[in-house]
Amino acid sequence: MAKLNASVAIQVLPSVQGDEEVIRVVDEVIDYIKSTGLEYYVGPCETAIEGDYDELMEIVKQCQIIAIKAGAPSVMSYVKIVYKPEGDVLTIEKKTAKHHKHDLAKSMKGKTA
Repeated sequence: MAKLNASVAIQVLPSVQGDEEVIRVVDEVIDYIKSTGLEYYVGPCETAIEGDYDELMEIVKQCQIIAIKAGAPSVMSYVKIVYKPEGDVLTIEKKTAKHHKHDLAKSMKGKTA
């Protein structure tokens, strides 16, 4: 397993017309992120990914390329990086779990076994 010494949040903004086209291109980028096998969390405005710094920087680069290949004539991205060379960055789980405890119960509400 790669060293957990970084976490990245990336927001990809393809220059395409219409909400559905934006969603289509961004979904292709998210599918690529999912395919990396790294821990990730998709939020409404950005996707967080954690792993090795060098691997994450390559993923950030590829996100731009994926958006262009998906049909965006250009892409603008906002990237936030947390890097600790010695490792031990706060994980996505550690940062968000307490805020999402109710999500499972909420999604199960009204469903029968």
